Amino acid sequence: MFAAIVFALRVAGATALLSLNTIVHVGPLLLVALAKLVVPGRRVRRGLDRMLMAIAGSWIGVNSWMIDHLTTTRIEVSGLPEPDPEGQMLVICNHQSWVDIPILQKLFNRRLPLLRFFLKRQLIWVPLLGLAWWALDFPFMKRHSREQIRRRPELARDDVLATRAACARFRDLPVAIVNFVEGTRFRPARHAAQSSPYRHLLKPRAGGVAFTFDAMGDALERIVDVTIVYPHGRPRLVDLFANRVREVRVAIQSYPVPDWLQSGDYLGDPEFRDRVRDWINTLWQEKDQLYRQLAR
Repeated sequence: MFAAIVFALRVAGATALLSLNTIVHVGPLLLVALAKLVVPGRRVRRGLDRMLMAIAGSWIGVNSWMIDHLTTTRIEVSGLPEPDPEGQMLVICNHQSWVDIPILQKLFNRRLPLLRFFLKRQLIWVPLLGLAWWALDFPFMKRHSREQIRRRPELARDDVLATRAACARFRDLPVAIVNFVEGTRFRPARHAAQSSPYRHLLKPRAGGVAFTFDAMGDALERIVDVTIVYPHGRPRLVDLFANRVREVRVAIQSYPVPDWLQSGDYLGDPEFRDRVRDWINTLWQEKDQLYRQLAR
Protein backbone atom coordinates (compact mmCIF):
# COMPACT_ATOMS: atom_id res chain seq x y z
CA MET A 1 0.00 0.00 0.00
CA PHE A 2 2.75 2.43 1.02
CA ALA A 3 4.73 1.62 -2.15
CA ALA A 4 1.65 2.33 -4.27
CA ILE A 5 1.19 5.72 -2.59
CA VAL A 6 4.86 6.65 -3.11
CA PHE A 7 4.59 5.59 -6.76
CA ALA A 8 1.48 7.72 -7.29
CA LEU A 9 3.05 10.75 -5.61
CA ARG A 10 6.26 10.47 -7.63
CA VAL A 11 4.34 10.13 -10.89
CA ALA A 12 2.08 13.08 -10.04
CA GLY A 13 5.04 15.26 -9.04
CA ALA A 14 7.08 14.32 -12.14
CA THR A 15 4.08 14.91 -14.41
CA ALA A 16 3.57 18.36 -12.91
CA LEU A 17 7.25 19.29 -13.34
CA LEU A 18 7.41 17.93 -16.89
CA SER A 19 4.24 19.81 -17.79
CA LEU A 20 5.51 23.06 -16.26
CA ASN A 21 8.83 22.69 -18.09
CA THR A 22 6.98 22.14 -21.37
CA ILE A 23 4.64 25.10 -20.85
CA VAL A 24 7.56 27.42 -20.05
CA HIS A 25 9.45 26.45 -23.20
CA VAL A 26 6.64 25.98 -25.74
CA GLY A 27 5.58 29.63 -25.62
CA PRO A 28 8.97 31.01 -26.73
CA LEU A 29 9.30 28.17 -29.25
CA LEU A 30 6.06 29.12 -30.94
CA LEU A 31 6.90 32.84 -31.00
CA VAL A 32 10.25 32.18 -32.69
CA ALA A 33 8.68 29.64 -35.08
CA LEU A 34 6.00 32.16 -36.13
CA ALA A 35 8.67 34.82 -36.64
CA LYS A 36 10.54 32.37 -38.86
CA LEU A 37 7.43 31.97 -41.01
CA VAL A 38 7.04 35.69 -41.71
CA VAL A 39 10.56 37.16 -41.54
CA PRO A 40 12.34 37.25 -44.93
CA GLY A 41 16.04 36.62 -45.38
CA ARG A 42 17.94 33.37 -45.21
CA ARG A 43 20.49 34.64 -42.71
CA VAL A 44 17.78 35.83 -40.32
CA ARG A 45 15.96 32.52 -40.62
CA ARG A 46 19.18 30.66 -39.84
CA GLY A 47 19.54 32.75 -36.70
CA LEU A 48 15.97 31.95 -35.70
CA ASP A 49 16.65 28.24 -36.28
CA ARG A 50 19.52 28.46 -33.81
CA MET A 51 17.26 30.19 -31.30
CA LEU A 52 14.77 27.34 -31.66
CA MET A 53 17.48 24.75 -31.06
CA ALA A 54 18.75 26.66 -28.01
CA ILE A 55 15.26 26.71 -26.50
CA ALA A 56 14.86 22.98 -27.20
CA GLY A 57 18.26 22.33 -25.61
CA SER A 58 17.12 24.18 -22.49
CA TRP A 59 13.89 22.14 -22.34
CA ILE A 60 15.82 18.86 -22.70
CA GLY A 61 18.36 20.05 -20.14
CA VAL A 62 15.66 20.49 -17.49
CA ASN A 63 14.24 17.04 -18.23
CA SER A 64 17.75 15.58 -17.95
CA TRP A 65 18.26 17.39 -14.64
CA MET A 66 15.14 15.65 -13.37
CA ILE A 67 16.58 12.26 -14.32
CA ASP A 68 19.83 13.11 -12.52
CA HIS A 69 18.30 14.52 -9.34
CA LEU A 70 14.87 12.92 -8.96
CA THR A 71 15.81 9.33 -9.79
CA THR A 72 18.61 6.93 -8.91
CA THR A 73 18.76 5.52 -12.45
CA ARG A 74 22.33 4.62 -13.38
CA ILE A 75 23.27 5.17 -17.02
CA GLU A 76 26.35 3.23 -18.08
CA VAL A 77 27.59 4.46 -21.46
CA SER A 78 30.57 3.61 -23.63
CA GLY A 79 31.79 5.18 -26.86
CA LEU A 80 30.23 8.60 -26.30
CA PRO A 81 31.29 10.64 -29.36
CA GLU A 82 33.28 13.84 -29.17
CA PRO A 83 31.13 16.98 -29.13
CA ASP A 84 30.01 17.94 -32.65
CA PRO A 85 27.04 20.31 -32.30
CA GLU A 86 27.52 21.67 -35.86
CA GLY A 87 27.61 18.33 -37.68
CA GLN A 88 25.07 16.44 -39.78
CA MET A 89 24.58 12.79 -38.95
CA LEU A 90 22.22 9.84 -38.81
CA VAL A 91 21.62 8.22 -35.42
CA ILE A 92 20.63 4.54 -35.69
CA CYS A 93 19.20 2.87 -32.61
CA ASN A 94 17.32 -0.22 -31.52
CA HIS A 95 13.96 0.58 -29.93
CA GLN A 96 13.17 -1.01 -26.57
CA SER A 97 10.95 1.49 -24.76
CA TRP A 98 9.66 5.07 -24.79
CA VAL A 99 12.43 5.62 -22.22
CA ASP A 100 14.87 5.41 -25.14
CA ILE A 101 13.99 8.96 -26.19
CA PRO A 102 14.79 10.85 -22.95
CA ILE A 103 17.93 8.72 -22.55
CA LEU A 104 19.15 9.62 -26.05
CA GLN A 105 18.29 13.27 -25.47
CA LYS A 106 20.15 13.30 -22.16
CA LEU A 107 23.28 11.70 -23.63
CA PHE A 108 23.46 13.86 -26.76
CA ASN A 109 21.96 17.20 -25.69
CA ARG A 110 24.38 19.98 -26.70
CA ARG A 111 26.95 17.32 -27.63
CA LEU A 112 25.36 16.57 -30.99
CA PRO A 113 22.89 18.71 -32.95
CA LEU A 114 19.29 18.62 -31.80
CA LEU A 115 17.91 15.11 -32.31
CA ARG A 116 15.05 15.03 -34.82
CA PHE A 117 12.72 12.01 -34.79
CA PHE A 118 10.35 10.92 -37.55
CA LEU A 119 6.92 11.06 -35.92
CA LYS A 120 3.56 9.59 -36.81
CA ARG A 121 1.32 12.29 -38.25
CA GLN A 122 -1.28 11.76 -35.51
CA LEU A 123 1.21 12.96 -32.87
CA ILE A 124 0.89 16.55 -34.03
CA TRP A 125 -2.36 16.64 -32.02
CA VAL A 126 -0.61 15.85 -28.71
CA PRO A 127 -1.28 18.89 -26.48
CA LEU A 128 1.67 21.32 -26.37
CA LEU A 129 4.21 18.73 -27.51
CA GLY A 130 2.68 18.50 -30.98
CA LEU A 131 3.12 22.26 -31.38
CA ALA A 132 6.68 22.06 -30.05
CA TRP A 133 7.59 19.29 -32.51
CA TRP A 134 6.04 21.32 -35.35
CA ALA A 135 8.00 24.43 -34.32
CA LEU A 136 11.23 22.41 -34.31
CA ASP A 137 10.59 21.00 -37.80
CA PHE A 138 10.22 17.40 -36.63
CA PRO A 139 9.07 15.42 -39.68
CA PHE A 140 5.50 14.13 -39.42
CA MET A 141 5.04 11.05 -41.58
CA LYS A 142 2.10 8.96 -42.71
CA ARG A 143 3.79 5.61 -42.30
CA HIS A 144 2.72 2.70 -44.45
CA SER A 145 3.05 -0.90 -43.31
CA ARG A 146 4.75 -3.53 -45.42
CA GLU A 147 1.35 -5.12 -46.02
CA GLN A 148 -0.09 -1.84 -47.31
CA ILE A 149 2.88 -1.31 -49.62
CA ARG A 150 2.63 -4.90 -50.85
CA ARG A 151 -1.00 -4.29 -51.81
CA ARG A 152 -0.34 -0.81 -53.21
CA PRO A 153 3.32 -0.45 -54.33
CA GLU A 154 2.83 3.23 -55.17
CA LEU A 155 2.69 3.98 -51.44
CA ALA A 156 6.43 3.26 -51.22
CA ARG A 157 7.05 6.17 -53.58
CA ASP A 158 4.87 8.35 -51.32
CA ASP A 159 7.14 7.44 -48.40
CA VAL A 160 10.21 8.46 -50.41
CA LEU A 161 8.72 11.82 -51.41
CA ALA A 162 7.60 12.53 -47.84
CA THR A 163 11.07 11.71 -46.50
CA ARG A 164 12.71 13.94 -49.12
CA ALA A 165 10.42 16.83 -48.22
CA ALA A 166 11.04 16.34 -44.49
CA CYS A 167 14.83 16.15 -44.85
CA ALA A 168 15.21 18.95 -47.41
CA ARG A 169 14.96 21.61 -44.70
CA PHE A 170 17.84 19.99 -42.78
CA ARG A 171 20.47 20.17 -45.54
CA ASP A 172 21.76 23.56 -44.40
CA LEU A 173 21.35 23.00 -40.65
CA PRO A 174 23.21 21.07 -37.98
CA VAL A 175 21.07 17.97 -37.51
CA ALA A 176 21.06 14.50 -36.01
CA ILE A 177 18.26 12.49 -37.61
CA VAL A 178 17.20 9.57 -35.42
CA ASN A 179 16.05 6.37 -37.09
CA PHE A 180 14.64 3.55 -34.96
CA VAL A 181 15.35 1.01 -37.69
CA GLU A 182 12.98 -1.63 -36.32
CA GLY A 183 10.09 0.76 -36.86
CA THR A 184 8.46 0.07 -33.49
CA ARG A 185 9.27 -0.86 -29.90
CA PHE A 186 10.33 -4.39 -29.07
CA ARG A 187 7.58 -6.63 -27.72
CA PRO A 188 7.88 -10.41 -27.30
CA ALA A 189 4.65 -10.89 -29.26
CA ARG A 190 5.94 -8.79 -32.14
CA HIS A 191 9.25 -10.63 -32.06
CA ALA A 192 7.47 -13.97 -32.30
CA ALA A 193 5.07 -12.79 -35.02
CA GLN A 194 8.00 -11.66 -37.16
CA SER A 195 9.94 -14.89 -36.63
CA SER A 196 12.85 -12.52 -36.10
CA PRO A 197 16.26 -14.15 -36.65
CA TYR A 198 17.66 -11.95 -33.88
CA ARG A 199 17.34 -13.04 -30.29
CA HIS A 200 16.91 -9.58 -28.76
CA LEU A 201 15.85 -7.38 -31.67
CA LEU A 202 13.07 -7.01 -34.18
CA LYS A 203 13.80 -7.19 -37.89
CA PRO A 204 15.34 -3.96 -39.21
CA ARG A 205 13.76 -1.95 -42.00
CA ALA A 206 16.39 -0.85 -44.47
CA GLY A 207 14.08 1.48 -46.39
CA GLY A 208 14.02 4.27 -43.79
CA VAL A 209 17.81 4.51 -43.76
CA ALA A 210 18.03 4.40 -47.56
CA PHE A 211 15.32 7.05 -47.99
CA THR A 212 17.10 9.36 -45.53
CA PHE A 213 20.34 9.16 -47.49
CA ASP A 214 18.39 9.59 -50.71
CA ALA A 215 16.97 12.84 -49.33
CA MET A 216 20.14 14.16 -47.68
CA GLY A 217 22.69 12.97 -50.25
CA ASP A 218 26.27 13.63 -49.17
CA ALA A 219 25.16 16.14 -46.49
CA LEU A 220 25.23 13.42 -43.83
CA GLU A 221 28.79 13.00 -42.63
CA ARG A 222 28.63 10.07 -40.24
CA ILE A 223 26.55 7.42 -38.58
CA VAL A 224 26.13 7.23 -34.80
CA ASP A 225 25.08 3.67 -33.97
CA VAL A 226 23.44 3.30 -30.54
CA THR A 227 22.53 0.10 -28.70
CA ILE A 228 20.29 0.49 -25.63
CA VAL A 229 19.74 -2.26 -23.06
CA TYR A 230 17.65 -2.30 -19.87
CA PRO A 231 19.20 -5.23 -17.97
CA HIS A 232 16.38 -5.36 -15.40
CA GLY A 233 13.52 -5.39 -17.90
CA ARG A 234 12.07 -3.02 -20.50
CA PRO A 235 10.43 -0.13 -18.63
CA ARG A 236 7.47 2.09 -19.37
CA LEU A 237 8.07 5.84 -19.58
CA VAL A 238 6.21 6.32 -16.30
CA ASP A 239 8.69 3.94 -14.62
CA LEU A 240 11.59 6.31 -15.31
CA PHE A 241 10.32 9.22 -13.24
CA ALA A 242 8.76 6.86 -10.69
CA ASN A 243 12.36 5.76 -10.03
CA ARG A 244 11.73 2.19 -11.14
CA VAL A 245 14.48 2.05 -13.77
CA ARG A 246 17.55 0.82 -11.95
CA GLU A 247 20.04 0.82 -14.80
CA VAL A 248 20.42 1.64 -18.49
CA ARG A 249 23.38 0.41 -20.54
CA VAL A 250 24.28 2.18 -23.76
CA ALA A 251 27.00 1.36 -26.29
CA ILE A 252 27.77 3.89 -29.03
CA GLN A 253 29.82 3.48 -32.18
CA SER A 254 30.48 6.36 -34.57
CA TYR A 255 31.89 6.03 -38.08
CA PRO A 256 31.89 7.81 -41.45
CA VAL A 257 29.05 7.14 -43.87
CA PRO A 258 30.09 4.54 -46.48
CA ASP A 259 30.53 6.25 -49.84
CA TRP A 260 28.33 3.76 -51.67
CA LEU A 261 25.42 4.46 -49.31
CA GLN A 262 25.23 8.13 -50.28
CA SER A 263 24.13 7.51 -53.83
CA GLY A 264 21.72 4.90 -55.08
CA ASP A 265 18.12 4.25 -56.03
CA TYR A 266 16.65 2.02 -53.35
CA LEU A 267 13.33 1.57 -55.15
CA GLY A 268 14.56 1.35 -58.71
CA ASP A 269 17.87 -0.52 -58.37
CA PRO A 270 17.47 -4.11 -57.05
CA GLU A 271 21.24 -4.53 -56.68
CA PHE A 272 21.56 -1.41 -54.54
CA ARG A 273 18.49 -2.41 -52.53
CA ASP A 274 20.01 -5.82 -51.77
CA ARG A 275 23.28 -4.22 -50.76
CA VAL A 276 21.52 -1.86 -48.31
CA ARG A 277 19.55 -4.76 -46.83
CA ASP A 278 22.67 -6.90 -46.48
CA TRP A 279 24.47 -4.02 -44.78
CA ILE A 280 21.68 -3.32 -42.29
CA ASN A 281 21.16 -7.04 -41.56
CA THR A 282 24.87 -7.47 -40.83
CA LEU A 283 24.75 -4.41 -38.59
CA TRP A 284 21.78 -5.91 -36.74
CA GLN A 285 23.54 -9.25 -36.27
CA GLU A 286 26.43 -7.41 -34.62
CA LYS A 287 24.01 -5.34 -32.55
CA ASP A 288 22.24 -8.49 -31.36
CA GLN A 289 25.55 -9.91 -30.14
CA LEU A 290 26.42 -6.61 -28.46
CA TYR A 291 23.00 -6.56 -26.80
CA ARG A 292 23.69 -10.01 -25.34
CA GLN A 293 27.00 -8.78 -23.90
CA LEU A 294 25.47 -5.64 -22.40
CA ALA A 295 22.57 -7.54 -20.83
CA ARG A 296 24.81 -9.79 -18.76
